[in-house]
Amino acid sequence: MLDNLQNKKIILASKSPRRQELLKGLGLHFEIRTKEIPEDYPSDIPAEEVPLYLAEKKANEFLSELKSDEIIITSDTIVIHNSKILEKPQSADHAEQMLRTLADSEHLVVTGVCIQSTEKKVVFGDHTQVFFNPLTDEEIDFYIKNYKPFDKAGSYGAQDWIGFVAIKKLIGSYFNVMGLPVHRVYEELKKF
Repeated sequence: MLDNLQNKKIILASKSPRRQELLKGLGLHFEIRTKEIPEDYPSDIPAEEVPLYLAEKKANEFLSELKSDEIIITSDTIVIHNSKILEKPQSADHAEQMLRTLADSEHLVVTGVCIQSTEKKVVFGDHTQVFFNPLTDEEIDFYIKNYKPFDKAGSYGAQDWIGFVAIKKLIGSYFNVMGLPVHRVYEELKKF
């Protein structure tokens, strides 16, 4: 499909198997390049802008290495509950605390994406409202022990067991909740 990118090499800068799976779903051939980049951000930026800031920060780390025929895609996903960012949990107790907070309430998932070449940069975000069912202590414990959600913002993956039992409604893109709004990525790549 994306004939405009025939002579370009696409690079996904993510270790996330979910993001890799989603980008493959677009039928794109791409390579993976990763770096350890601190995910810190200024404390005064609004929560919804944090993933855009981090996606652009990650892309900027690769800019000096990009060749003229390469396009890099970076992203970052956060969960916002009651105006507070729920990042990746630091421990099982932290994950349990987050999941208790999310249970029987709604939250916002925001993914920021940066698509960059040596000549052009596009940064955008996508928002999805997620509504969770109530969760019992047993369900939360089962999920943490069996699915190890320590690499996931908000301590959960929509594609995991908890997504099947806890998510009662979404307003927005399911794929955004998984970590990459592929519909928007595709639209931006068509214009790139």
